[in-house]
Amino acid sequence: MEFDAEVVVVGLGAMGSNATWRLAVRGRSVIGIERFHPGHVQGSTHGLTRIFRVACLEHPHLVPLARRSRELFVELERASGLPIVRQSGAVMIGPQSSGVISGTLAAATAHDLPIERLDRGALLERFPHHANVAPDHVGVWDPEAGLAFPENAVVAAVDAARAAGAEIFTDTRVADIELIDGGARVSTATRDFTAQQVVVTTGPWLGKLVPELPLDPQRTPMMWFDELDGAERSFGLDDFPTFIRAIDDDRWLWGHGAGEGFGVKIGPEDDPNFVTIDPDTVDRYVSARDWALVSGLVAKAFPDLNPVPARTTTCMITRSPDGQFQIGRPHDDPRLIVGGGGSGHAFKHAAGIGELIAQIACDEPALVPTGFIDPNRFLSSDAR
Repeated sequence: MEFDAEVVVVGLGAMGSNATWRLAVRGRSVIGIERFHPGHVQGSTHGLTRIFRVACLEHPHLVPLARRSRELFVELERASGLPIVRQSGAVMIGPQSSGVISGTLAAATAHDLPIERLDRGALLERFPHHANVAPDHVGVWDPEAGLAFPENAVVAAVDAARAAGAEIFTDTRVADIELIDGGARVSTATRDFTAQQVVVTTGPWLGKLVPELPLDPQRTPMMWFDELDGAERSFGLDDFPTFIRAIDDDRWLWGHGAGEGFGVKIGPEDDPNFVTIDPDTVDRYVSARDWALVSGLVAKAFPDLNPVPARTTTCMITRSPDGQFQIGRPHDDPRLIVGGGGSGHAFKHAAGIGELIAQIACDEPALVPTGFIDPNRFLSSDAR
């Protein structure tokens, strides 16, 4: 059978745009298909900024993935002229036993990262914006961290993929993916595409196209805050850098200060209002219920900020049962690769994940051990 391409990538958000680029620069014939347009606001990759961290508290194996992402983001920045990553540092705050601190230190120890430990006194002296820090809380400074700019990164990756020879189809909705003899058929309203392999990176829609994966798409509002009139401190990024803070054992806040083109952004790690949704019918309106939890936490942690958000919008994240990604070949099928289950911490790794997917597709050695993100950890071995 004659195929349209060696690889079709379905979904050109954070992971898919970079996978298409990294496949194209390897000289593979690749087709990228996007339901909307690059940099859109309908899925998970929007909101002006994302936290970028290297001392990744979620798993030590993510450290090389973050560092490779930063290298590739810088490459995209140079090619596009768009700001994509800013290394301004980040502080992690919480009790020594919390996942924020213990996970960060585990990653730093495993890779000998140049982090700095801060006792409570040093933490408050250096970061006075943080109020009501508990007596047993400490800090860890990650100098390699900062911010990434998701819309810019996706647009730049798609443009780089196209420049490297990829064929890009936008405003094209995929209705079905069928694994056929020697490859895959991707069906849209206007035509079918065939390839030796298909990569599916559709964010909250991944479970619709590959329904056996255990994925939980959730509606997640994003919020920005203004300083109160007469506030004693400026909340610019240089003074109020990126942070993750454990308020207590069950409640975390993350955020960063303002800069050119973006405001003070703060959100919770979890919220009872983060509910499972159908991404095709998600409620994109925002009410006071959506910011009730985070407003109370902001009032306690940052009394110089107005706890009522100045701006809100909705986003979606897709959680995996264990909070780790699902990247690889379900049932080891050579025709299919999936990338998803970001669980709210994927974007910092987007370019590295694109590289990893390209490595899997091309049978190259992987840049990180992949057992902890292999989708087969959730799938029955009987079906392989």
